[in-house]
Order: sequence, then structure tokens, then C-alpha cells
Amino acid sequence: MQPTNLAQFLAFSGAALSMSAAGLALVAIGLAAAKNDIVQACGIDKIVALTHMCFAIPLAVFGAEHLSSPQSMLALVPSYMPWRVFWVYFVGFALIAASLSIATKVQVRWSGLLFGAMMFLFVAMLHLPGAVTAGGRILWTIVVREMSFGGAGWVLAGIAMGGDRGGQGKSLIAVGRVPIAIAAIFFGVQHFLHPLGLPGVPLVKQMSPWIPVRAFIDYLTGAFLMVAGACFLLARKTRMAATYLGAWIVLLVVVIACPDRGAGGPECRRAGRGGQLLRRHASVWRRDSFAGRRQPEVTRGDPKSCAEGRQSSRRRLPATAVVGRPSSLTQRAPAATSARRAVS
Repeated sequence: MQPTNLAQFLAFSGAALSMSAAGLALVAIGLAAAKNDIVQACGIDKIVALTHMCFAIPLAVFGAEHLSSPQSMLALVPSYMPWRVFWVYFVGFALIAASLSIATKVQVRWSGLLFGAMMFLFVAMLHLPGAVTAGGRILWTIVVREMSFGGAGWVLAGIAMGGDRGGQGKSLIAVGRVPIAIAAIFFGVQHFLHPLGLPGVPLVKQMSPWIPVRAFIDYLTGAFLMVAGACFLLARKTRMAATYLGAWIVLLVVVIACPDRGAGGPECRRAGRGGQLLRRHASVWRRDSFAGRRQPEVTRGDPKSCAEGRQSSRRRLPATAVVGRPSSLTQRAPAATSARRAVS
């Protein structure tokens, strides 16, 4: 092996090793943090309980890439910015910190808010100027993708603030869901226009020939995305749409994206494709909060409670129950009790 090729191989191996280690570490941390939620959830909600972990894994992987291979990321920093190397390392540490916060559900109101703001800054400073100047489907797809990631971060922050229960984070959820819904519809249309691309985030990569019924997979994914995006914008059947779309995308990651990456030779240098799909599925599964519903409490390991929880989750709670205000009937109950005590 030539010295130049050996140096490139060692550099590649170091970056790949650090990215893989970061991803595996976040899997362990996320599973430990979500253990109770997984045990208490029922049916497909057990997979939904992995939302924070799936969102955090790509952040850790990309953060490790920034720290282990800073020179390859340096070209992405605008030339007018001072201390360009510093910003590469800063973003790397910020991504790892955000991944730990989101995976453990500690101070997500800040990590989600700041991560979302960072993604919108990336769009304004890097991706949008390039898309406007050069144009092209891929550049605009990246713009929409990054905006949806920023919106997902704000949705996570809004949920952590209690916005899904009518708290102060409600506006963050309302703002964050718009780019997510737009991305779902935009990606759905792209799947119909380019039916052989790797499903999920429709970029240049094509599905390998060994994958059967490639066009059908893309058409089905596009239909899921478009229907779910419409549900998110109209606030109709959002929980059901988010749950099944997220489950489908996770299936794509496991069955298609990861094996296709492994068979991609030198192109598998980046774990970005699977990471993009994981973030896509995680942002989708946080959209169930747009319906303004609270998850029913169930008894651990009790099938009857699980069945009752699933049945009650189909019914929308009254607005007073969502925000925690007592109804007029419960307000009159203490007064009636006091009156009876006074008579007796």
C-alpha cells in the first residue's frame, strides 16, 4: 500500500471509529434513559418511546465527525467568518452536548431550542444562499431537510416546556411543526418524481439493484409522506399519521439504508444517510403532540390497562382537562361538601 493511501486509510478509519463509537454510546445511554417509558408503553408506542434516542444518535455521530475530521468540515464554514477551525470544533461539541441532553431528557427545553436555532442559522448562512444562487433539486432538498430538523428541535423544546399540555411551549410546537409538515409533503412529491432514489430524504443516492420492487418502495414512502404532511398541517389524525410514518421510516433505516450503506464501498464513509433518516423518524414521532393529547397512564405489565389506554387515547380530552383546569362540576364539589358538613 502506498504511503499516501495508507495515510488516507488511517484517517478514514479514525473518523469512522469515532463516529461509530459515539453512535453506539448514545444507543446505550438512550436505551437506559427510555427503559421505563418502553416498559410502560403498549404496542407500537414502545417504539415511539425511542424518539429521543433516535433523534440524539445522529447528533452524536455528526458531532464526532466534526471533532475527528475537522479539515473535511472546514470547507463548509463560510470564508468570511473568523476562526473557522474554532467553529468546526464548537459545532462538534455543541452537537454532542445536545445529543446527551436529548437522549437523557435533561434540559431538553434548552438543548432543543438551541439546536433548532443553530439549524436555522445553517440554512440562512450556508444552504439557502447556495440554493438561491445555483438552484437544483438537491440543494433545495437540503434546505428543506435542515429546516425540518430545526423545527423538530423546537418541537422537542416545546414539549419539554409543557406545550403539549397547553403550557408555555405551545407556540414553539406550532412554529416547529410547519417546516416538518412542509418537508414531509416536499419529500413525498420528490419520491414520485424520482422513484429509484434511496427513500426517506430524496438526494442523489439511488437504491442498489439488489433491492426488490424499488419503485414501489419509493411510491409507498412518498404516499406516506404526503398524507402525513397534510395531516400535520390540518391537525387531523396527527398521532396516528406520525406513529405509522415514523415506524415505516425506521423500517427503511434497518432494512434498506444500513445494508445499502454497507454495500456502498467508499461511499459508506459517512453514516449521514442513516442518521438523516433517524432524525427524520424522530421528528415525525414528536408530531403526535400537535393533536394536543395527553398520553394515558397505564399500569406496568397490565394488559387490561394497556387496552384501556389505547382505547382512551383515541378520544380527544376536553380543553379543560388538557390545560389542567377543573370543570364546573368539580368546582362545585368542594362547596357542596362544605355545605353538607355545616348542616350535619
